[in-house]
Order: sequence, then structure tokens, then C-alpha cells
Amino acid sequence: MEAVPEHDGDKEEATLEQDDVAQTNFAQELEELDQALSAVQINNSSLPMPDQREEDEKLCPPSYKSNSQKEKLVIALAENFRRQYTHLYPDRKPLFLSPLNECGVEKFVSTTLRPTVLPYPELFNWEGSASFVSEFLSLEELDPPTDPPRHLYAPTRVLQTQKGSCFDFSTLLCSLLLAAGYNAYCVSGYATKDVCLINVSREECPLLITHEKGEKEEQASTALKYSVKPPRDLSSAFERRQEEVRQKEVQAARLKKQQEADMLQEELERPPPDPLFGLRVHCWVLVKSGAREVPEDFFIEPLSGKTFPTTDQNFLGVESVWNNRNYWVNMQDCRRGCANMAFDLGDPIKWEYLLCGDISQSLLLIPAMKKQEFEDDDEEKEESKVFEMPPSWVSELRISQQDMEMRCPGGVKVLLYRKAKLEKFAPYLLKDGLVTRLTTYHDLDCTQACIVKEWYQNRSDHLEERELQKAGNLTLEHFTRGRSFALKSHRYVTLTRDSDRDMEFYSQARADGLARRVEVGLQMTETFEDRPDFLYYRHIVFGKRARVQMFQPVVQVHRPLVKVVERFHRDTTKPASEDVAERVFLVSEERIQVTYHRDDDRIIPAWRNFIKPQNSGDAQNTVPFTPDMASTFQVDPFQKPSKNLFLYETLVGLMKEEEKVAQRIKDSEKEVRAILDLRRHEEDNIELRISIYNTARNDKARKHREELERMAEEARLRQEEKELDFLAPFLAQLGDPSQLTRRMALQLRSDSLADLKQRLIDKANHIQARFEKETQELQQKQQWYQKNQLTMTKEDEDQYLAYCSDTMFRIHVLKLRLSRHKDRAPQQYLALDEKLRRDPRLAPFL
Repeated sequence: MEAVPEHDGDKEEATLEQDDVAQTNFAQELEELDQALSAVQINNSSLPMPDQREEDEKLCPPSYKSNSQKEKLVIALAENFRRQYTHLYPDRKPLFLSPLNECGVEKFVSTTLRPTVLPYPELFNWEGSASFVSEFLSLEELDPPTDPPRHLYAPTRVLQTQKGSCFDFSTLLCSLLLAAGYNAYCVSGYATKDVCLINVSREECPLLITHEKGEKEEQASTALKYSVKPPRDLSSAFERRQEEVRQKEVQAARLKKQQEADMLQEELERPPPDPLFGLRVHCWVLVKSGAREVPEDFFIEPLSGKTFPTTDQNFLGVESVWNNRNYWVNMQDCRRGCANMAFDLGDPIKWEYLLCGDISQSLLLIPAMKKQEFEDDDEEKEESKVFEMPPSWVSELRISQQDMEMRCPGGVKVLLYRKAKLEKFAPYLLKDGLVTRLTTYHDLDCTQACIVKEWYQNRSDHLEERELQKAGNLTLEHFTRGRSFALKSHRYVTLTRDSDRDMEFYSQARADGLARRVEVGLQMTETFEDRPDFLYYRHIVFGKRARVQMFQPVVQVHRPLVKVVERFHRDTTKPASEDVAERVFLVSEERIQVTYHRDDDRIIPAWRNFIKPQNSGDAQNTVPFTPDMASTFQVDPFQKPSKNLFLYETLVGLMKEEEKVAQRIKDSEKEVRAILDLRRHEEDNIELRISIYNTARNDKARKHREELERMAEEARLRQEEKELDFLAPFLAQLGDPSQLTRRMALQLRSDSLADLKQRLIDKANHIQARFEKETQELQQKQQWYQKNQLTMTKEDEDQYLAYCSDTMFRIHVLKLRLSRHKDRAPQQYLALDEKLRRDPRLAPFL
């Protein structure tokens, strides 16, 4: 094996001829095989189409297709219970005990409940769970409406199809509530037509119901010791009583008129009588008090997500209730609906349970009473046999993040209320970010729109809410924090200049502290908050804008100022007579009025009036001043009158302030135009904010990630090709020729086989060296043991034995590796030779 055998020319030619013959035969066999396979044809029309139910059954887990022994036992108990119930109460409807599931298998209703904790905070309370179920699913009405359904599907299938009957709604909602820690039950009974069909056309929209504040408690005013007594009431008590009687009569007449109008309206809106009243089967959820700090029992209507008291008149009767532990049958009279029903499921007189055990005890007993009762009945419980409900056959519930965002089927849900229409959309479904639209109408037929309210999410312009009043075409927009100019709300008719508008701002986010700006006609009012100069009010009166003649360049012309009024809060660091409370710049009259704050012991404030000189606008000339240009009123008669120099300096300062105020007003007008231009641009080019973590919708981040993945994959493939090209080092020795000759091909084959042979020999030598090293170390250890055997302790002997065991194991492994290497080396040599012959670069020459 030290030298590579060389083939002479005749032998090579013979080998090439044999290879050509073999390739010809292989090509003929392959062609015959293709012809034989092409003759085989499959007639697709003769194959039966698979049933959708059969497809569903194939995808369902085994627990969906069959029953366990405990499930069969509980179904048998339920059947026995049903026969006894039918015999004792033949007039009552059959119980809803063991309907069929999606695979046609009979399942007990309690085992269909599957409590599952989902990683969404809104599903941790009953409000979020009820809202999710009512919006996520679409209703399939019962057929007929007077009988319970024959099928009760698993909550997993209901989540997949997003549709189901009221029983499917209740099963899913009860599963979520049980997982959240609530004491929840499914209720099978009877309800009104509006509840069964989710008819809310006679109800007020929840978004329009204003929670009126209760009457404020009268607080007894504590009389201060040194408070001033109120003046004596000198009015006539008789006239006061007569006025009270007259007011009561007017209120009574107004109330009577309103009641008559309401009765007439109610009579017009009253629906026609339902022929199936009291017979419509329905299913809803009962949440009992105790768990999760629930103060009292209440119903949850899963179709609408609303809550009702257990005495509500929309629920006309109860047949049975169940949870994941037991099943109870109502034994109370339901002639008056649920008004007089008691939901103590542990009362055997009012509720008959299916399974006997701890879960059939009274659910209203306090823990101390339960503990005492359990201690007294320990012996009886040991003798009685308790059958526990088998675990649920339903798989674990799963809701994807996309389903949580989409909510409604197709992402859209429309509800018609009384004189209102509510539309809900999934986030990012519409290009403008609209998620909710509420339209109110004047009439019951919902034809004359009155107000349209829209709520938005993820808008780049921070628009949160928009309200459009159809009557006056008035629009009110609300924005969240972070918007340019710190705009909070904007009320307007049109987005054009010089039109009426009302803007509110986040004053904390603005350097000037502007809180509100109102424009009405030729007037503008600005309100400020928390300014260091104590300014809180500015009112501007403009003149009419000058007309621009034809064929002149368009220049932005500011409206002329007529009057500016500014008001200031009290600055306690200054005397009241020197602290400005209000200053008025009468620009058109060339006058300035200044009013100061009033002292606490004064009833009128001090003021000063100034008349500006004629050349006040000329900066080169000094301002002339005469005593007639200033008039002063001082509250304190003993205070010395102000000197002319002080009045002159005050006038010059006010004239400079007037110029600054005029510039600020121009900046305000410029800001208004910038806001309007920006709003028009934003409405024409609406953009939605997408988080960088939202890889599904962030196109920029997704394209960047895909580009990085593509580049990484290309680099990996190039590296693999470079690593897998076993001829690369040998081609480099030949200078990487673009074309190979026969001599080069033979040289490459010889070098490759020689290199492999050398590597195999080196590996065998390496294993042999390790084997000899381990053997030598073991012999040295044994010699050391023979020399020190008499003086060694028990611990040293154990260490020696452990070392010998490990070394013998390594020697055995090395022996096996060497033996296996010798067996595989010839095979690897032959495999490389075959690979070289099949290489497309060497095959023509070998």
C-alpha cells in the first residue's frame, strides 16, 4: 500500500471501452424504465372525493374519536340519570347531557370544558374574556330554536372556524373564566328573542351611555368661630312658598308630558309579539360569588359580552347548569323567569346533581362551617364512593397573536343599536388606522346621520379620535402626546385660513406654555399656563386683510392689528400698584392702557393711559414726550405722583413690548398656517406607525432581515462548496488551470489517492500511539501498586482500582477504533476512487 499502481496504455483503453459499454446498457435500461412508468396512468375521476368530516377526523387527536373507560362510565351514568328524569318529569324537555362532537362521538358536556390559561392579560378578567368571545365568534342560530343542538363542538374547533351556536359560545367563555379563577358555569335555559338573536336595535349604544354622577352628599358646613354672619333674609316667606308650589306644578306638568311622550315612543318601538316566547332555547354563563372577589352572582351573555343580574327579565327559565366537575338540574318553578330563583347548587331540594361527592355540597357555606361539617361526616365519606369527573377530552386551547388582533371574523363587525350603528375594525386592517366608528342618527330607521365618531390607532400623525357633526359640518379631532406643535385637539369647519377654529395644546410640552387658541372671525384668543412672566390671556382683534390686486405676485400678507389685550396673574414679589394685571394695545388708536393689580384692602386698581407719539415708528428719531401723553390714577392719595422721566421710560418700554407682542402674534398666525398645511398633507398621505418588533408588518425591517438571511445563505453555500471541493488543494498545486488534460487528470487522481492513503496511515499510527501510551501508563501504575501494596490504605486501593478500570476502558475503545479503522480504510480508498471517476472534471479522462 506504499505505492500507487500505474496502468499501462492498453489496460486504460480496455477500461474505457468497458465503461462505455456499461454506460450504454445503463442508458437503455433507464429508457425502458421510463417507458414502463409512463404507461401507468391513474384516473383521478374514479377516486372518491374525501368528505370534509373525514378530513377533520383525520386531523383530530385520538381523544376526539373515542372515549376512555371513565368517559364511557360517566356517559352511562348520564344516560341512567336521563331515563329517571324523563320518567319522573315527562312534561319537561330532555336534558342537554351528552351531545355529539365534531367526530360524531358522544361526549359529556362537562368534559367539553377545557380551562386553559392563555398569555394575554386581557383574558385574565371576565370583562376581557366576554368581550373577546362576543367579538371573535359569529353566531349560528339553533335549528329549530326550541331544541338544544345535537352537536357540541370542542372549543379548539370553535376557535378555528370562528363560528358556533350559543352553546359553543358559552363553552368557550366558561373555559376561559375557569382558567382565570372564576367560579363559572354554563347555563342551559330559555331567553327572549332579542337575547337569542343578538338583537340590540332597541338598546342604547354603550358608547353613548353617559354615567350620570349620583347626587352629591350634603356636607354639613362647619361654622367658623369668627365667621361673618350672613345678612338677614328680608324676603317674604309666603311669596317664597308660592313660588315653590308654582315651580313644582311646572315640573310636574313637564314630567307628565315627558312620560306621555316616552310612552308613545315606546308604543311605537314595541316589537310584535313573539310566538315562541318562553320556548327559545339559549345558553349563557353564570358567575358565582366568592372566587376572584366577585361580590354577587351575575349572568354573562356570551353573544353580546354584557352582564345581567340573575333576576333579569330577559332570561325566562333554567333547565340545568354545569361546570368541569359536575352537572345540576333545576328543580325550581320558572313561571316568573329567574326572578325568584336561588343558585345554591348544594341545596338538594332546588338542584339535583348528577355526581355525588364533595362537589355536590352547598356552595354558599362559609369555610368554617364547611370544615365543621366535613369533620362530622368523615366516617360517612369514607364509606361512600365518590366518582370524579374524567379530564377534558379537548386539546389545549391556543389563540395566536394575529387572531387576538383581528378579533372579529374578517376583522370587521357591525352592530345596529337604537338610532346608532357601531362598526369595529381590526388594527392595521384599514389604511387610515380606523378601529371604531360610531354613527348616530335622528330617526329609528338610521337614514339621517347626525354625528359620526371615529377612533384610530397607530397613526403617525397621532390622531386618536375624530368627531364629525353633520348639521354644521363641524369636525373635532383629538391627538395623543408627541405630535408636532404639541397639538391636543382641533375643532374646525374647513382646513383653510381665516376660518373659525379652536385648538388645544399640551402646555407642558411647549416652551411658551400655550394651552388654547380660539379664532372666531377677526378675533383670536390665546390662553397660557405656567409662564414665568405670569401671562395667562391674550386677545387679539384684527382688521380686514388688504386685497391683492390682479397680476401682482402673491405675497403672504398678515392681517392688521386693531387691538391686543393681555392679562397677567399676580406676582407676589412686586407691590400690587406696580404689578401689571392687564395691558391693552389700541394699535388703531395709537394708545396703550395699563391696569395694575388691586391691593387686598382696596376696591379699585390703579391704571395708566398713554398716547403714542406720531413718529413712534421711526427708529432714528427720539420719542418726544409731553405730560399730555400720559394720564395716571393712583389709589393711594398720599403717594407722590410719578415723574415725567418715569412715565417716559414706561411709555418707551410699553412701545417695545408692543413690537414684541406684534411679532409673537405673527408667529402665531404662521404656526396656524403650518399646522393647517401639515394636517392637509397628513390626510392626503396617511401613514401608520409599525413597531420594529412587529416583523410581520414592518416591511423595511422584514426586507432588511431577508437580505441579511440571503447574504448569509450565499456565504454558507460558498463556504460549503469550497470545503466540499476535495480537488481544490491539488488544483492549486497545478496553478488552477481552466481546462484539464489527460496527464493532469491522472496526476490529480494519483495525488488524491496518495493523500488519502497517507491520512489513513497517519490516523492508524495516531491510534496506535495512544494505545501504546495508555498501555505503558497502566504498566507503570501496576508496578507502583506492586511496590506500595503493603503500605496502601483502603482509599488508595479504591483510587487504584478506579484508575485501572478507566484505563482498561480507554484501551478497549482504542483497540476497537483501530480495528474498525483497518476495516473501513480500504472501503474509503475505493469510495474516493469511485468519486474521482464520477467527478465531471475528471470523468472524461478516467
